Amino acid sequence: MHSACYVSAVPRVLAVDPRAPDPAILAEAAEILRAGGLVAFPTETVYGLGARALDVRAIARVYAAKGRPAHHPLIAHVDGEAGARRIAATWSDRASRLATAFWPGPLTLVVPRAAHVPAEVAGGGDSIAVRAPANAIARALIAALGDAIAAPSANRYQEVSPTIAAHVVKSLGSIPFGVDLVLDGGACDRGIESTVVDVRADVAIVLRPGPIGIDALRAIDPSVVVGASVASDEARASPGMDVRHYAPRARLIVAGTWAEAQESACGLAASGARVGLVLHSERVPDLTRELAKNGNVLVRNLPRDAAGYARGFYAALHDMDDEGVDAIIVEDVPHDDAWWAVADRLRRSTT
Repeated sequence: MHSACYVSAVPRVLAVDPRAPDPAILAEAAEILRAGGLVAFPTETVYGLGARALDVRAIARVYAAKGRPAHHPLIAHVDGEAGARRIAATWSDRASRLATAFWPGPLTLVVPRAAHVPAEVAGGGDSIAVRAPANAIARALIAALGDAIAAPSANRYQEVSPTIAAHVVKSLGSIPFGVDLVLDGGACDRGIESTVVDVRADVAIVLRPGPIGIDALRAIDPSVVVGASVASDEARASPGMDVRHYAPRARLIVAGTWAEAQESACGLAASGARVGLVLHSERVPDLTRELAKNGNVLVRNLPRDAAGYARGFYAALHDMDDEGVDAIIVEDVPHDDAWWAVADRLRRSTT
C-alpha cells in the first residue's frame, strides 16, 4: 500500500532582517522561484506574491492563488532601468526620466511588452508594468534570482493588501499551494500600493494613485494626467483599476467628520452591532476614552499626516476584520495631493 503524498497548506515563514538580508535565505527563496514556486516578500509598499516573471506556469499559480481574473496584469519587479529595458519592447525618454527620479521606489511604469515576455503576466495585453522596489529584501531577492519577479499583492483578489507577513498567511495560508515561502521583513514602510503611470502615449497617464503624488510627477513630467477606473472585463494596463478593490470583509462607511463618525459608530453599536472606528482628529484621545466604555466599539487612532496614516491604514482594517466587526466607520481624510492615494483607497473600499 502506497502512502499519500501530503503537502501542508501552511507556508513556511522565515524572518529576514531588512537591514542585512541573510544571503542563504535569499538563495533558498530564489531557488524556489526558479523551480516554479511562489515566494511572498516585503516591498516598501505592501507584501507581494512573487513568481519568476517569465515562467508561465508559475504565473498561472499566482492567478489561481489570488483568485485573480486573468485579464488583470501583474507588476514585474526589476533591479532598475537596466532590468526594465530587458522586458520592455521600447523604453522612452519619459520612462527614463521618471525612473531616474523615483527608482528605486513606489512608482510603476507601464511600457510596451517585449515579445519574449509571456502575455499572461500582462493580463493578455501588449504592455508590461514594471517597477524597481526600494525595500532591501525585495532588491536582494531580485539580485539572487537574476531575473524579474512578477508580484501582485500577496492576498486574495480585492481583499485588503498585506503590510506584515501575518496578513499574507491569514489570506493565502489556507490555500493549498498558495505560497511556498513567506519572507518576513516586518511592516512595510509605505503601507499602500505603488503609483502606476502609463508612459506609452504622448502624455503620461496615472492609472492608480499611490505614494508618489501628482505634483511630484508633474515636477518631472508636466504632461501627466489622471486616468479613470475600469469596471469592465476588458484587459487593462495596470492592477488596481477596479471600481471596487482593497476592501475589508466588514462593510466600510466613510463619515465626513470625526463627530459624524462617532455618531454613526455609537448608533450602530446601540443596535447591537460590533463596530470599528478609524479616526485621525485631535479629539481622538478624548473619543477613545469615552468609547472604550462601549465594548461594541473598537477604535483605531491613525496619524494625522498622510504618510503615517497610509502606513497604518491597511493594518487597522486587518485588525478590525480579525476582531469580527460588522461595520467599519472611517473619518474622511483631506482631499489634497498628499492624501490622494488614501482617498482613492477609501473610495474603492466603499463602492
